[in-house]
Amino acid sequence: MSAPVPHPETHPDKPEDLGFDLPEPGSSSRFGIVAVLGVLVVGGFTFGYLKHKSARGETAQPHGDSVTKVEVIKPNLLTSSSALTLPGIARALEETKIYPRTTGYVRRWLVDIGDKVKEGQLIAEIDTPDLDAQLSQARAQLAQAKAAVKQMEAQRDYSKSNSTRYQNLADQKLVSGSSLEQTQAQALTDQASVNAAESNVGAMEANVRRLADLQSFQKVTAPFAGTITSRTIDRGALIQDTGTTPMFTLVAIDPIRVFLDVPQSVAASMVNGTDVVVTVRELANHPFPGKVTRSAGALDPDLHTMSTEVDVPNPEAKLLPGMYVQAAMTLPVPHRVVEIPTTALYSDASGLRVAVIDRANRVKFVPITIERDTGSALWVATGLTGDERIVKIAVPSLVDGDVIEPNKVEPPKTDAPAKPDDKK
Repeated sequence: MSAPVPHPETHPDKPEDLGFDLPEPGSSSRFGIVAVLGVLVVGGFTFGYLKHKSARGETAQPHGDSVTKVEVIKPNLLTSSSALTLPGIARALEETKIYPRTTGYVRRWLVDIGDKVKEGQLIAEIDTPDLDAQLSQARAQLAQAKAAVKQMEAQRDYSKSNSTRYQNLADQKLVSGSSLEQTQAQALTDQASVNAAESNVGAMEANVRRLADLQSFQKVTAPFAGTITSRTIDRGALIQDTGTTPMFTLVAIDPIRVFLDVPQSVAASMVNGTDVVVTVRELANHPFPGKVTRSAGALDPDLHTMSTEVDVPNPEAKLLPGMYVQAAMTLPVPHRVVEIPTTALYSDASGLRVAVIDRANRVKFVPITIERDTGSALWVATGLTGDERIVKIAVPSLVDGDVIEPNKVEPPKTDAPAKPDDKK
C-alpha cells in the first residue's frame, strides 16, 4: 500500500495560501478615513452654527445661566403735533341777491356779470309811473288833511269863545243852564274833531314818506363792494316787489372763506389764528396762506366733525366761490409722546410690548399703545415715561427676569421736535 499524500497544514490564524503574496496592509488608509469623517463632522457643526447665528442676529444669545448682551437705548420725549390736510370748499365772504323794492319797468342797468362794484354804486334804474301817481295823490290828500285841521281849529276856537260867553250869561241868570251845557259840549266836540284831524294829518304824512321811500328805490345801488355774478333783468322788463325774482347777485371774495370739517381727533386743538395753507389742484404752484377765524365749537352729531372757517386773502380773485380746495395745517396735541425705534417693538400674542431694563439689568416687558408709526420710529402714547432704558433690537429669546449685559446706552435727544405726518 502506498502511503497517503500528506495535506498541507492549516492554521486558523494563518490565511490560506493563494499561491501569491498579498501586500502588507498600510496604516495610512485607516488614518485617511478617520480624517475625512472628522472634517465632515467639523464642517457640519460650523455650518449649523453660522446658520443659527445669522438667523438669530449678533445680539441673540441663549438665556439661562449665561448673560445676554444687548444694545440698550433711552427713548426720546417729543411734543406731539398733528399735520392735517383736509378737503374744503371756498365760499364768498358775503353774498346777496338784490331784489326790487318797488314795482315798475327797468329803465336801464349799469353793470353785468363779472363787473366789480363799490358800496353804494348805482347799478340799475327803474321807472315807477304808478308809484309816482300814488305819491302825488298822497301829497294832495295830506294838503287836504292839513286844511281840514285848520278848519276844525277855527270851529273849536269859536265854540270855546261861545262857551265862555254863555258861562258869563249863566252867572247873571240871563241864560238857562241847559244852553250853557250845550255850548260847553259843542266846544269839547270841536276840540276832539281837531285832534282827529291832526291824527289824520300824521297818517297822511307817514303814507307820503312810505311812497317817497319806495320811489327812492327807483335807483338800485350795491349794498357792499364786490363782484356781480348774475344779472336777470333787461331794459323795459316789468319787475315787482314780490321777493321772488332777483335782479342781481353780488358776492364779496376778498378775503374768501374756506369751510372745513375737522375730525374729532383734533377738534379740541383747533384754535383761532392757526396758520393754514390752501391749495387748489388747478393752481398747484400757487399756495394761499390763511388763518382759522372761527369754529363751530361743537361736533356734528352724525358726521362727528366740527365745521371750521378759514379766511384767505384773495386780492387777485384767483380763488372762486364754489372751488374745492385742500387746506394744510399743523395742530398741537396737548400731550407729550415717547419716540422709540421700530426695532424695539415686540408684537405677539401678548400684545404690543417693549423690553425695559431695570437698575439690576433685568428685563421687564411693558405693554404700550402706539399713537403714530412714522416708519423708522414709533410714537408711544402710554406705557413709557421717557426715563426708561429699553432694548433697541427686540430679542425673541428674552423673557421677564432675564439678566442682560448692556452693550451701549444711547442718550435721548432732548427737546426733539415731533415730526408731523399727513392725515388725509
